[in-house]
Formats: sequence, C-alpha cells, structure tokens
Amino acid sequence: MKAKAVIPREQANRDVDEAVAHYLSEAGEAVAFGFIDALEKAYTHIGRHPSTGSPRYAHELHLPSLRAWPLTRYPYLMFYVERPDHIDVWRVLHEQRDIPDWMREPDTV
Repeated sequence: MKAKAVIPREQANRDVDEAVAHYLSEAGEAVAFGFIDALEKAYTHIGRHPSTGSPRYAHELHLPSLRAWPLTRYPYLMFYVERPDHIDVWRVLHEQRDIPDWMREPDTV
C-alpha cells in the first residue's frame, strides 16, 4: 500500500507554530526540534496507516471519520480525517486542552 500525502490545514500549521514557539522559549532548541521530529514521524505513520488513529473524539464531536494520533514523547494529539487521496490534518493540540471546544471552527466559537 502506497502512503497517502499528509496535508495539514492552516489551523494545524498555526498549532504547530505555537507549540514550537513555546518549546523554543521554555525548553530550548533541542526540545523544539524534537517536537518537529515527533510530528514528522506521526505524519509518516498516519500516511501509511491512517486507520490506526483513535476514533475517541469522533462520536463526541459528531465527526465519524475523525481520528487522533499522539506524538511520541510530547503531550500533543494530531487530529485528522482520511480522504480518498490524502490525509487531512485538522489540528495539533495539547492533550490537556478541552479538545471538543478547541476543535470548533473559529467562527463558531
């Protein structure tokens, strides 16, 4: 099976930028680069095995195809939906956040 392209949405990219900025200011370059490495590994994994993500939040958010995948060694979850030709990454959120509230579109909050 060929890996699908992983395409983050603009909001997911903003989430990543915020996390990297936080790690740079609070923990240093090595930790920030480690976060980026963990994110890239997660992208590779879900591109090859999209169905392995947890559907835990799918029911609560009324999004039956939503999946979540944890980043290794970092307390972040990547939320995505498998499409026929790619993986659509919606958000990359700290796991301690109120996930249902953070997953809403900005104009519905």
